Amino acid sequence: MKLYLESLGCAKNLIDSEVMLGRLVEAGCEITDNPVEANIIVVNTCSFIESAVEESIDTILELAKYKNEGNCGCLIVAGCLPERYREDIVKSLEEVDIFLGTGAYDRIVAAVESYPDNADGLYIPDPAMIPLQSRDTPRIPSTPYMAYIKISEGCNRRCSYCIIPKLRGRQRSRLPGDIAEEARSMVLAGKKELVLVAQDTTSYGCDLKPAAGFDKLLKDIAGISENFRLRFLYGHPESIDSKVIETVGSFDNICSYFDIPVQHAATNVLKKMGRNYSEDKLYRLIDSIRQRVPDAALRTTVIVGFPGETDEDFQKLADFASRTRFDHLGVFTYSDSEDIPSHRLSGHVPVNIAEERLDYLMALQRDISFENNKKHLGKTYSVLVEEGSEDGYYTGRTVFQAPEVDGVTYINAGSGHIQLGDFIDVMITDTSEYDLTGEQV
Repeated sequence: MKLYLESLGCAKNLIDSEVMLGRLVEAGCEITDNPVEANIIVVNTCSFIESAVEESIDTILELAKYKNEGNCGCLIVAGCLPERYREDIVKSLEEVDIFLGTGAYDRIVAAVESYPDNADGLYIPDPAMIPLQSRDTPRIPSTPYMAYIKISEGCNRRCSYCIIPKLRGRQRSRLPGDIAEEARSMVLAGKKELVLVAQDTTSYGCDLKPAAGFDKLLKDIAGISENFRLRFLYGHPESIDSKVIETVGSFDNICSYFDIPVQHAATNVLKKMGRNYSEDKLYRLIDSIRQRVPDAALRTTVIVGFPGETDEDFQKLADFASRTRFDHLGVFTYSDSEDIPSHRLSGHVPVNIAEERLDYLMALQRDISFENNKKHLGKTYSVLVEEGSEDGYYTGRTVFQAPEVDGVTYINAGSGHIQLGDFIDVMITDTSEYDLTGEQV
């Protein structure tokens, strides 16, 4: 049986997809990158915001055509979309044979093997009951030179705009020794960068007994070897403490990179969002990071058009971005839905105004990024080379460029030889709004 899998959404979803691949291959399936050849097609979906739901449905409908035009006999939709919409999505997507919720990844082999004789169609067990991924969980990494490691499932926070706790359950952290052993196996397998992820990464271990600190986990993994680099994504302003900051600054192989989705800067908007910090605390956190880790790169994401956001509130957010001068900043318009608490708030912002605010903030950040990148001119950085091309240019990333979400570094090899997967020294010779260009030293 040939298998094709399409993974949508975040890095955490990608890990779930890699686990499903691992289980199916262990059961005898063969992976193909051509959906025409596939006997089984799996779409692992995202439904975090409206645009993600639309992308998921469009992808499902596009791949459903291979049930007639190809060899597909079983179309499976997994992840957040069936978990969120359940029977409603089953009725609206008759092309799909099996739906698996976020708590059903470990049942994918049984679902495939029982189809069509004993297919229930919809598998939505409690996400809190699915066994946590471990170092022994079958998994096929889809990224050749780096790998994500999920350190916990679920989330204990109750942000008013977020559906994730409902879809993933409360936070459940993996044991630190198990995570470290998985990291060790990845390094031994040749991965040059490991990226720790969770819904609330820096709150790792608060649910364990005894509690385990995220800073200790960073130290344990960083100590495995000097021949790889380590970073984390999805930090939270409330759980990035001085111990975490000091740990990042103390290890050469931990990227001086802080991904902190602040969501907003106006204190009254943050309160409505369920974010328990203020504008002043954000400024103090940023100052603390830059004092302790002077070369730190800062990334964030924000939401504009949240219910009740006034022109004054938005100006506070724009001033915050202008003053902080993030190296990387992503902007989303508020995505409303009846099943999230913020839907019941008053003062919903018209879509056109939210989009105007997004455009303004992105233009502001584009100028900031361009100016920030100029400081790299003439400097030499270690770059992980990940892609090559026939025109002599390669693509890689520095420590201040995270995979998939940030810009990249283009490398002019000249007459030299560059090996994919190596760290090489690159002197920056040109910059753009988001990317760098350099020459191998």
